[in-house]
Amino acid sequence: MKTRQLVLEDGTTFIGNAIGSDEESFGEVVFNTGMTGYQEIISDPSYCGQIVTLTYPMIGNYGINREDFESIDPSINGLVVREACSAPSNFRSQESLDTFLKAKNIPGISGIDTRKLTKVLRKHGTMKGMFTAVDRSAEEVVAELQDRPLRKDQVSMVSTIKPYVVPGRGERIVLVDYGMKHGILRELTKRNCHITVVPYNTSAEEILHLNPDGVMLSNGPGDPKDVKGAIEMLKGIIGKIPIFGICLGHQLFALACGADTSKMKFGHRGSNHPVKDHATGRVYMTSQNHGYAVDETSLQSTPLISTQYALNDGSVEGLKHKEYDAFSVQYHPESAPGPEDSNNLFDEFLNMIQTNIRREREACRSVQI
Repeated sequence: MKTRQLVLEDGTTFIGNAIGSDEESFGEVVFNTGMTGYQEIISDPSYCGQIVTLTYPMIGNYGINREDFESIDPSINGLVVREACSAPSNFRSQESLDTFLKAKNIPGISGIDTRKLTKVLRKHGTMKGMFTAVDRSAEEVVAELQDRPLRKDQVSMVSTIKPYVVPGRGERIVLVDYGMKHGILRELTKRNCHITVVPYNTSAEEILHLNPDGVMLSNGPGDPKDVKGAIEMLKGIIGKIPIFGICLGHQLFALACGADTSKMKFGHRGSNHPVKDHATGRVYMTSQNHGYAVDETSLQSTPLISTQYALNDGSVEGLKHKEYDAFSVQYHPESAPGPEDSNNLFDEFLNMIQTNIRREREACRSVQI
C-alpha cells in the first residue's frame, strides 16, 4: 500500500497509508466526533474545502450505499481515518470507502493516530493542512501552507446554479441553497411542501415574486460574512414572510438582524451535541457541523432573542425574532446523520406559516367588511 503524509501548518506531520485518489490536497483540517454516518458526513456540502478527520476508530465497515448521500458530489478536500475497512459487510453496501473516494477523486489517509490529531486541533484550533508524498520535506510544505490562503467562495461552489422545483400540494416554500443537505428536502417533501430551490445569490425581489408561504435558509460552508448579497436579501424579506434558518442560514439571519458572528476555535462537528431550550428546559441531542457561531453579547441591541444554547460551551444555538415570524437554529434538525430529537422544528415552521396565512386572510376579510 502506498504511503502519504498529512502536514499541518504548525509542522505537525502524520505518515500513514494512502486511500482514495493520488492527488495532493489542501484544506482546513477539522474533526467530527460521530460514531456512524460517515457517508452523510463525506457528502455534506458544509465541509466544502475541508480535510475531515473522523474520530471513530474504524470507518467504512458498512460500505457505501445509494440511499445515504447528502449531495450528488462530495466537496471535501480529504479524509483522515484511523482504520479504513476494506471489506465492508452490510446488505445495502455497494462499494468500499476506498473505491468511492477514488471514483470521486478525493484523497485520504489511514493508519495514523487520529486521537493525537484531534488533541492538536482542540488545543491549537483548526489549521490548514496538506496531503503530500512522503518525500517532500515538512519545512517545504509548511512554507507553502503559510503562503496559501483558504478559499472564501465555498458557497458559490456548492449552491445550485439555477432554480428548480420539487412539486408538492402543500405549503409553498422557497429554499435558499447555501450548500443544502438533501435531508432538508426530504423533511419538506415528507410534509408535502411545494419547494422551489433557488441559488444563494437570489435577490429579495426574486424571492417575493415567487409568492411563497415561507422561506427556508439552508446550511452551508464557510464564514457567513463571505456570502455576498445574503444579508441584503434577508433584510428585504424579514417581516414580510415567515423564515426558518438552519446552520449557516442561522448565522446569516443573525447578521441581517444586526448581530455578529465569529470563528470558533475548533467548531462543533458531530452527532452528539446537547442543546438546551431556555423556555422549556428540555435538552436535545443534535447533529452539528459549523466553525462559526453567533456572538451572544451582540444580540443585546437587536430584535433577536436567544432561545437555545449549547451545554458544552454555552454558545448560541437558537434565535427568534421579537416581532416577526422568523427563527433559526445552529444545528441540523434533519439530522442525517444523528438523532432526530429536533425534527419537530419543521412542523413548527409549517405551523407558523399556517398561522400567518390565517392572519392574512382575516385581515383581508376585515378590509372587505
